[in-house]
Amino acid sequence: MEKCVITIARETGSGGHNITRKLSAALGIPYYDRELLRLASDVSGIHEGLFGMADERIGVREMLFAAQRVYTGEILPPDSDDFVSTQNLFNFQAKIIRDLAAQESCIILGRCSNYLLTDQPNVLRVFIHAPMEARIERISSFSLAWSRKEVIRHIKEEDKRRAGYYHYYTGLEWRDAGGYDLSLDSAQLGEDGCVALIQRALPLFLG
Repeated sequence: MEKCVITIARETGSGGHNITRKLSAALGIPYYDRELLRLASDVSGIHEGLFGMADERIGVREMLFAAQRVYTGEILPPDSDDFVSTQNLFNFQAKIIRDLAAQESCIILGRCSNYLLTDQPNVLRVFIHAPMEARIERISSFSLAWSRKEVIRHIKEEDKRRAGYYHYYTGLEWRDAGGYDLSLDSAQLGEDGCVALIQRALPLFLG
């Protein structure tokens, strides 16, 4: 199989991480999630903990200035006052994502990767979603101490966080179908069904 890159964005509780892991095993290519933080830390020299604190999240104050922070690719030098700003941390992470996509076949989970690789060849951009009830059931199955109300709050807060992060750095809407090549309902298809469908679609986006 020629080099390919798959980006996966997912709603909270949709099973996107499991689908990514299974797809990685099925295709025999690596997937990158929090490993991106370590790689960005290695390249920048900035402590990994700072990347972790900014990982797929921004504060309320930053959200007010989203239109001013759309990704440009510029990386600030170490002597800049904003070297460890959330914007520069994102730019280092974006560089890692673009470098990986240029070098190897891989799957990248979240972190605006569909947007960052829009102009790259052999990229399949996937969004995983599911009805709210299915997501509640999934989260409840491994968060047994949470009430239904707490599970719903968690789902809404996490989705809001991801949507805010995406808009902050792209100026676009996270759930906008125009940003993806495939949008899959994991409740209807199941995790294995999503993996199989992505595999069948992949050849259409190569070459």
